[in-house]
Amino acid sequence: MSLAFLLTSLIVVVSPGTGVLYTLAVALTRGSRASVAAAFGCTLGIIPAMLAAMLGLAAVMHASALAFATLKWLGVVYLLYMAWQSLRETGALSVEPRLSARSSRQVIVTGFLINILNPKLSIFFLAFLPQFVAASEVHPLTRMVELSSAFMAMTFMVFMFYGLFAAGVRDRVVTRPRVMTWLRRAFAGGFALLGVRLAFAER
Repeated sequence: MSLAFLLTSLIVVVSPGTGVLYTLAVALTRGSRASVAAAFGCTLGIIPAMLAAMLGLAAVMHASALAFATLKWLGVVYLLYMAWQSLRETGALSVEPRLSARSSRQVIVTGFLINILNPKLSIFFLAFLPQFVAASEVHPLTRMVELSSAFMAMTFMVFMFYGLFAAGVRDRVVTRPRVMTWLRRAFAGGFALLGVRLAFAER
């Protein structure tokens, strides 16, 4: 596996986006265990984009304005919904002293949906992965699976690092209602801003 692929993937993963913002929000409101669940959910959300790239569906979406717009606006609506939930202190971003199995599943599903409803992820896989698959490759799909798996592993580790770091300062935050209020507003604003940015995204 080339160093260029690993470095490029690391830059993409580390860059703040919806997945990072969601993982940080969950870590600060629910703790370290929930942050791992959020990182896992966001990582699972990469699988559909990976499969789409392999099956050529990403190319169809890139070529079809309707397909891209449909997925894009679903993503916009969901991000605005996340912003609204943050302000209402409900859903996956509500403060809980303990994370039940049901809550853990909710965190994973939300993280999964956040990445699934990001059309840029499919386009990214379409444009990014093929560059690291040689034309002479005997088993190109196997190679793409290897590269995608490495990207997913990197995503999980980086997101988990973000989450565990945020969870480490959680006790200093949740015990201060005023800080929590402003933090929720910041996360709500972040989700809303990402939603607006996605709304103006082009193929």
